[in-house]
Amino acid sequence: MNAVALRALARAATATAVLLTVAACTDTSTASPPATSSARQQTPTAQAPTAPSGRNTAPSGRNTAPSGRNTAPSDRNIAMDIRVTLDGRPVDATLNDSPAARDFAGLLPLTLDLEDFHQTERVADLPRRLTTSGAPEPAAPKAGDLAYYAPWGNLALFYRDGPSASADLLILGQIDADTDRLAGADRITIEAAP
Repeated sequence: MNAVALRALARAATATAVLLTVAACTDTSTASPPATSSARQQTPTAQAPTAPSGRNTAPSGRNTAPSGRNTAPSDRNIAMDIRVTLDGRPVDATLNDSPAARDFAGLLPLTLDLEDFHQTERVADLPRRLTTSGAPEPAAPKAGDLAYYAPWGNLALFYRDGPSASADLLILGQIDADTDRLAGADRITIEAAP
């Protein structure tokens, strides 16, 4: 088997294990981070508050990401600032107000090891699956988008525009960093902003 096939098999096994864990434990309380046996993938740190901030709300009432791009769907009307570091260096970032982004905020803080996927995005496994209920209309991912790929239960950080919109890919927010920095990132730490 080549390395690509082995990675795909490992991701499928991880996704199956996460799915079985989620099915066995339906408590989605954010009082404490879920236990994980994969220290290589994520390292939860102390819990931080996740109150939304209106700092990136434009006068029109629509949110703008750090890049200035509007997040148009009505369920994304309040952005939440987050603290993100890529390989130990801070970058500006926000989460939208979608149900999946709010569920993701409940996992924070997280430190995840990133791997390249299709020379378009950096991906990492999350400690549990996120909600997909109330998902906004699918949108094609853009460079800088932080997204959740529901079938695999992983986080995706796009450093190139994605090929097309997919109902399986939920945009969680945006990271304001140049594409070279996003493409080369090996580790991401995400925390709620104070």
